[in-house]
Amino acid sequence: MINRSMISLILLLLMSCAATQEKIETVFYPPLPQQPRLQFLTSITSEDDIGKETSAFREFLLGEIKSMKQISRPYDIAAVPGKIYVSDRTFRKILVVDFDKMEFNFIRDEGEGSLDQPGGIWIEPSGYKYIADFGRKQVVVFNEKDEFVKAYGKEGQFNKPLDVAVHGKKMYVADFNEHHIAVVDLDTGETLHTIGGSGAEPGKMHRPSHLTIDTEGNIYVDDSFNFRIQKYKSDGQYEKQFGYLGDTLGGFARPKGIAVDADGYLYAVDTAFENVQIFENQSTLLVLFFGEFGPNPGSMYLPNSIYIDYENIKYFQKYVDKNFNIKYLVYVGNMLGEHKINVYGFGEWTGKPLPEVPRQKLKLDDSPGTK
Repeated sequence: MINRSMISLILLLLMSCAATQEKIETVFYPPLPQQPRLQFLTSITSEDDIGKETSAFREFLLGEIKSMKQISRPYDIAAVPGKIYVSDRTFRKILVVDFDKMEFNFIRDEGEGSLDQPGGIWIEPSGYKYIADFGRKQVVVFNEKDEFVKAYGKEGQFNKPLDVAVHGKKMYVADFNEHHIAVVDLDTGETLHTIGGSGAEPGKMHRPSHLTIDTEGNIYVDDSFNFRIQKYKSDGQYEKQFGYLGDTLGGFARPKGIAVDADGYLYAVDTAFENVQIFENQSTLLVLFFGEFGPNPGSMYLPNSIYIDYENIKYFQKYVDKNFNIKYLVYVGNMLGEHKINVYGFGEWTGKPLPEVPRQKLKLDDSPGTK
């Protein structure tokens, strides 16, 4: 028989273990005593990481019970208030991370809406989700209730659509094999024109894999085999490039996911360097980088995707250092390793003034948000 004293001891042990597990090392980029601009907050791999609870007594009797609902290989990430949507290459599904219900689910893709090889995902303010499916060679659309609506892509229209973005009445599709961005009319589904074309000259592309659009309609493309990010105006006119082939800061070895914040700073993932580099838009200069390979908090393992989220800060506020004020979240998806989605907070130091430190070659004090 278990008496009251034993039950009390069990509860104390469980509370102690829980407190130990919740303690997370504070990691800043750049590290203190420099002025930090990002804090690593936590990582999300399973339902356990968003607060899914199991019976403490059952766990004591049976040992640690980990949720079977887990992210496997996150190819792309998007979000709406209260939820993250993850395109998972292993499951070939769109996984939904629901913060309010503290559970994982999948979009129910059935019949005409069945997914084959989902790649990039883009969510409109209306809640409509556009998913580039390179197995179907189409873009599949679900509404705000995650119900199938339609599919774009007549036979032969797309070859290998890896990513998609929408702005106004136009849809932009990164076609990996055709070396261009197809600009599609949302109403008719017809391709209006293409941007790029095979080549290494400015404005041309070789294997575009990811794209994004800023608030002004400018288009950014990961020109992956030319090892650069290219920017085009909303009408498709080439404007500039970020990065180059190289193993120094500002260079790329395997550029992948890209994102642009509200101030126009470009975030670019590099799978080989296992970091994210941030570029100032006007000058195209590198102003900050974060992440690295390894087992440490905030490290990355074959990162592929990135997403900037202004809507869900409240769900991560408990991880934020008391001396740091975050303005938005940055999600980075790792294709391998134990931690599948790293969550960072971008913001500013609000604590006591930090001591002056010598300037480094990279002007980290001129990082985004300081101007």
